[in-house]
Amino acid sequence: MKPKNINLDKYERVTFAGGCFGWSEADFEKHRGVVEVISGYSGGVEGNPSYEDVSSGETGHRESIQVYYDPKKTSYEKLLDIYWRHINPTDDSGQFADRGKQYTTAIFYHNTEQKKLAEKSKRELEKSGRFDKPIVTSIEKFKNFYPAEEYHQDYHEKNPLKYGFYRKTSGRDQFVCNIWGEDGEVKFENDGYSKPSDAELKKILTPIQYKVTQKDRTELAFSNEYWNNKEKGIYVDVVSGEPLFSSKDKYDSKTGWPSFTRPLVTKNIVEKEDNGLFMKRTEVRSKNADSHLGHVFNDGPKPSGLRYCMNSAALRFIPKEDLEKEGYGEYLKEFK
Repeated sequence: MKPKNINLDKYERVTFAGGCFGWSEADFEKHRGVVEVISGYSGGVEGNPSYEDVSSGETGHRESIQVYYDPKKTSYEKLLDIYWRHINPTDDSGQFADRGKQYTTAIFYHNTEQKKLAEKSKRELEKSGRFDKPIVTSIEKFKNFYPAEEYHQDYHEKNPLKYGFYRKTSGRDQFVCNIWGEDGEVKFENDGYSKPSDAELKKILTPIQYKVTQKDRTELAFSNEYWNNKEKGIYVDVVSGEPLFSSKDKYDSKTGWPSFTRPLVTKNIVEKEDNGLFMKRTEVRSKNADSHLGHVFNDGPKPSGLRYCMNSAALRFIPKEDLEKEGYGEYLKEFK
């Protein structure tokens, strides 16, 4: 989830065109150091264009994103690396299922340093031999950026089913996987969240915490610590401390387990197919500690339609008033 009500003037800014902005936005905002991603239109001649205007292909604008990032936590070079890994830089007619100039790729540089680094990264990609066709992504001086309509912002969160369907059918994910392997992700530091040895875990976890997180067990409904917790705060992995869910997204699912409509930090959530118990389910695990957390189902409330059904034993709750002293001060903005 993106932070709200933040002062963007404190951060660095980059502008990329990479095809449909809804999917470019999702690709960037989960990365460390990225504090905001805005979908919009860039590079054309018409002021304040609408989605319909840009879709006509007559305004000269491309669907684009502006990425605001903390240079203390990431770099322009790393963002360029993410960008190249989520587009087809050899396509001069659009991107995947989206066709037309408004969907073509471009890097809009804001200063001479960005221009130099963008040109360098493009040369290195060309020399790598990873693509058997010429790299056609343009590097252009930034002229303008107009935020898209509100319903386009955070599209992957507002319309997760449509977003997921597109990822599977547009050809984008298959292309990225074929070229880069896995899912094309740039590997980042684990932010200090790590998993202790098994011997240490047996010392610091209760028997039920160990069974749930390490042996994939499920605790009893209505007899666990957080199923009815209504305090404001966040839930972190009991093993590693990596932030997972917010009380703002918690709701009473009537199941007897803590349930959430979405993660607080998407990159810390890993979903895996689970065919146990003679049924097909989607297991949820933490990224850094690989703790078993629970499962996610498609019977949750709107707008996400998702129910992240978690085990209390896999979580540690940190009240809002303790976030600063516990080292999670950056999440205080969730409750303003």
